[in-house]
Amino acid sequence: MGNKAQHFSFKVLTINTHKGFTALNRRFILPELRDAVRAVSADIVCLQEVMGAHEAHSLRVDNWPESSHYEFLADSMWSEFAYGRNAIYPEGHHGNAVLSRFPIHHFDNRDISVEGHEKRGMLHCQITLTGVNIRAHIICVHLGLRDAHRRAQLNMLCQLVNELPEGEPVVVAGDFNDWQQRATHQLRQTGLDEVFTRARGRPARTFPARFPVLRLDRIYVKNASASAPTTLPLQQWRHLSDHAPLAVEIHI
Repeated sequence: MGNKAQHFSFKVLTINTHKGFTALNRRFILPELRDAVRAVSADIVCLQEVMGAHEAHSLRVDNWPESSHYEFLADSMWSEFAYGRNAIYPEGHHGNAVLSRFPIHHFDNRDISVEGHEKRGMLHCQITLTGVNIRAHIICVHLGLRDAHRRAQLNMLCQLVNELPEGEPVVVAGDFNDWQQRATHQLRQTGLDEVFTRARGRPARTFPARFPVLRLDRIYVKNASASAPTTLPLQQWRHLSDHAPLAVEIHI
């Protein structure tokens, strides 16, 4: 797709928010995280482990927002947002979210949990890229910790991507927990290309953020090209999440 006329671009950011707390839940840092996310000026933000609600934290944590965390992060900068509730517990729930400067005209949170184990989902948003009037598909994922679970979940992701209308741009971003680096080969059969692998030969190191060793977080594209894949400066981000955030410019 690299030779295609590039007449429209948008920036994508993905980050695991760790439910708004520092590592080991020592400090609530969602307001600082919001400032950092805003400074990136991304058009679309894919969030994993974002809190929808938590009754106990809301009573005892200073600066706990009155709105959901994804609405708090969206603030006035991203007018559209979608949330996929995955993990539900007595006090509340968390999941994946997408913030967008473009209209989200449909979204669907697909349950990709393996029966009897941790709840996982992939949030599929259909977005209209205003200006060029093109529909794009943004899929925010957070895969399981076990290899067998990830393989099953990647098969579900492949099925979803293969069902999408031919030729429409697709971006898949999130926390793949794929420390063995098997996902890219599995997803390549759908036409998805990982942006760091395309540019540098392998995915970016993202975990743990203080000294990244594992290549867990990814951004994949299909029917689009990408430029300037970036791991965001860790001196600014390392206390805000246990995962390093990734950003990339997508060209249609």
